[in-house]
Amino acid sequence: MIYATAHVVASIPSPAQGVWNLGPLPIRAYALCIIAGIVVAVWWGSARYVARGGRAGLITDLAIWAVPFGIVGGRAYHVITDHQLYFGPGGTGWAGAVKIWDGGLGIWGAVALGGLGLWIGARRAGVPVPPVADAIAPGIAIAQAMGRWGNYFNQELFGSPTNLPWGLQIDPGHRPIGYEQFTTFHPTFLYESLWLIAMAAVLVWADRRFTMGHGRVFALYVLMYCLGRGWIESLRIDQAHHILGLRLNDWTALLVGVGALIYLVVSARLRPGRESAEQISPQKPALVA
Repeated sequence: MIYATAHVVASIPSPAQGVWNLGPLPIRAYALCIIAGIVVAVWWGSARYVARGGRAGLITDLAIWAVPFGIVGGRAYHVITDHQLYFGPGGTGWAGAVKIWDGGLGIWGAVALGGLGLWIGARRAGVPVPPVADAIAPGIAIAQAMGRWGNYFNQELFGSPTNLPWGLQIDPGHRPIGYEQFTTFHPTFLYESLWLIAMAAVLVWADRRFTMGHGRVFALYVLMYCLGRGWIESLRIDQAHHILGLRLNDWTALLVGVGALIYLVVSARLRPGRESAEQISPQKPALVA
């Protein structure tokens, strides 16, 4: 009994609530974390882009395209890969599939479709995508780190049971089937958040140390995220599809990470150094609708 009491005191408590009602308007911590992350990413990305010779205000303009595309892509990836939650036996159907505020954004879909939105915006503005991607990469990592705290408020996507002093207390109603008897679990949201903050620092250092350009900062971000996601994914116990013994997200991380590594090597050989200011902000007419 003494051990159990000391263990609970040493563990990380979960929030008592993740939604606050402002009259008829619900204020959700999950949404606030994501919005705050987006604001930081745009602000920092803008500063980095201008420092590289880009036009002030462009990143904000591109965010109008990239952010909505990214949110739709992230939700679509989640719904597709966890379709049984919505369209399987006892699933919530389309009504649940669109409830993004309940949690569920897949980073792979967010980056893929967000990248498409970024490309469309960049094409319309008449600027190349690689310098933009390099400028916003560290900010994206910080945005993800902040967004992961939304999982904390929702008491979701935690890891296996643990007796470590930083174990996360999970309320009985949020514990998966088969784990009802456990109280504390690995706080994978915290592991990933710390990993992403460290990633941002490494990206800034590497960019300065090696004068990286032509999309290599973004490629390094992708590679590092895949490495971190691989070991964090091994701790999670939420339902997931498995292929040859590995979770689907592990395979995605492996394939995407290898692609990022190949791009880093080939790009460094073919286009060493960084783009000039004229290449980053070419004097070309923007595409119009």
